[in-house]
Amino acid sequence: MEGVKHIVAVASGKGGVGKSTVTVNLALALAAEGHRVGVLDADIHGPSQAQMLGIAEGSRPQPAGENSFHPMRAHGIQAMSMAFLVDTRQPMVWRGPMVVGAFQQLLTQTAWEDVDILLIDMPPGTGDIQLTLSQRVPVSGAVIVTTPQDIALLDARKGIEMFRKVSVPVLGVVENMSLYQCEACGHQAPIFGTGGGDKIAAEYDTRVLGRLPLTLSIRELADSGNPSVAAEPEGEVAQVFREIARQVAEQVASSSDDGPSISFSE
Repeated sequence: MEGVKHIVAVASGKGGVGKSTVTVNLALALAAEGHRVGVLDADIHGPSQAQMLGIAEGSRPQPAGENSFHPMRAHGIQAMSMAFLVDTRQPMVWRGPMVVGAFQQLLTQTAWEDVDILLIDMPPGTGDIQLTLSQRVPVSGAVIVTTPQDIALLDARKGIEMFRKVSVPVLGVVENMSLYQCEACGHQAPIFGTGGGDKIAAEYDTRVLGRLPLTLSIRELADSGNPSVAAEPEGEVAQVFREIARQVAEQVASSSDDGPSISFSE
């Protein structure tokens, strides 16, 4: 894509595992590591990156020529989302072809400006958006977000298998909500189980990029538009994301500038 060196998909097999929160904090961590970063919110039905980045409701991108838009900017990163183009209070009651068309427009008509790594916040599942992405652009890799529980791992496996089918390397797994620590007494409890990230990483010959705790502040800061990496750059959570960012950047840099050749057959 013009203006973009590398594309990394952030995906999960199911919703509710914190994929969008991981995406925005990973983007901020990559920026803190010195990379020029963009975020494309590919969840057409439920875009959330605008709020997480603190971009005011009703903000609209400026045109860049006849058929393109400049990305919005927040916290030093570039961003594009359906939330910038429609009334987010109204439901997107669209069938598959309309959703795919909207995604293709966001993907191809955003005038990204010298982005080193474009993170694409994928919708849950393995449907039209995922297939369209793999067919339209060279993707350098994918990051899979999951919780340790067995049900989440079932769907995470599907996500990994899908990327394998379209020849997109899986850069690693982020295990979210891996451990809960009581803020009052300090007691730790693995609410969603243990070892899930290690298990799926070993099964698919990839790595666990990092483990994130089940912490109230992560949710509160993302909801407020000032995610953990921006609000608490020296905090424990930010340091976990910085380490994830370094691993992602290292793997992406080791791939060719043009990315892998993408093909799909049914």
